[in-house]
Amino acid sequence: MSDLAGITSDTTAKMNKAVDVAKEDFASIRTGRAHPSMFGKIMVDYYGTFTPLSQLASVQVPEARMALITPYDKGAMASIEKAIRESDLGVNPGNDGGVIRINFPQLTEERRKEFIKVAKNKGEDSKISLRNIRRNAKEAMEKLEKDGVIGKDDLTRAEKDLEKLTSDHVAKIDELLKHKEVELLEV
Repeated sequence: MSDLAGITSDTTAKMNKAVDVAKEDFASIRTGRAHPSMFGKIMVDYYGTFTPLSQLASVQVPEARMALITPYDKGAMASIEKAIRESDLGVNPGNDGGVIRINFPQLTEERRKEFIKVAKNKGEDSKISLRNIRRNAKEAMEKLEKDGVIGKDDLTRAEKDLEKLTSDHVAKIDELLKHKEVELLEV
């Protein structure tokens, strides 16, 4: 029975992590106003090594539609600019030699709808991840039953609990997606 508890707690931890990843993915999608987490997924080619932007520069948001990025190493400025330009943010950074300035234009209706599609795709990827975690847990539970460690009743009960756990986490992702859509449609 302790093996079953281990599978359940491991599965719960993995599903919570999948929801956290979904939160990060949604936060990286641009809305009408700038925020530092938009730059969280940007990787910069820093002397041949892809490094997260957050490790190479500080990001500040002095105004709703402007971000200032201050590189710790001025030699990385061109690489940071290039990474931002090539990201899915759809902005063109400019620098004054010490700071990279990014002005975010007002989002058009068409661009908002594109971002909603991106959010839905990220949400679906997260749900696929949850289903894969569920499948692996179910296989591990069935193996315990086949090996005689647990009985058929224990397996049935555990599978019901697993389904509830999965549907709860899917609902969390749906809720995050709904909030992101509202945020994107807000003008």
